[in-house]
Amino acid sequence: MRLPAVATVLLLSATGCVKEISSEERLERESPSRSSAGDTPDAAALSKVNCDDTGDALNQARNVNRPESDRVMSYIDLYTSLQKRNATFEEAMNRNPDLHYTEGSQKLVAARENCIQQTADVKVEFETYVRELVDVPTVQEVKGGNTVTVARLDFNTLRQAIETLNPDDKEQLMGRVLNAEKKVAPAAAPAEEPASSGSSGSGRKRGK
Repeated sequence: MRLPAVATVLLLSATGCVKEISSEERLERESPSRSSAGDTPDAAALSKVNCDDTGDALNQARNVNRPESDRVMSYIDLYTSLQKRNATFEEAMNRNPDLHYTEGSQKLVAARENCIQQTADVKVEFETYVRELVDVPTVQEVKGGNTVTVARLDFNTLRQAIETLNPDDKEQLMGRVLNAEKKVAPAAAPAEEPASSGSSGSGRKRGK
């Protein structure tokens, strides 16, 4: 007569455990989705993202009176910033398709399209400038009657620009920068020697 009673107790215990585990598992399954949704900007937050403030940064990058290393860094910073803003729009709208249809969605779509266009335009301008620098990465200067080859800009900055753009021929461009760097290094030391020769002539012209 004890066996049925024991069996009943075990059955009730097992049933209680199943319900408890099921509840925990359900909470765990819900947590990732809640976390994911919480990380995605809503319409109000996304409305603050735009690419209308790039004018000053672009003018800085275009300013021919600035050192070329500084100009390249301005292009890098601007292009990287635009890429991040595009990524924000892309991620938010992919995770929450309703953003396409909520109130004010036309402004969001327009802002996103503007960012895409701005990024494309800046990339073309940035890449054109970088390729010009790779084509003519050095200049020749006349110091104390001697002509020496010097870099137009810091080669590591030029490499960073190529990495940022990540073109299909990135490795070829990197190789050309390395070759230019090798040409500059040997000429750097003799450039200091003629300082006492009394020659006042000095000039500068671009070289490859």
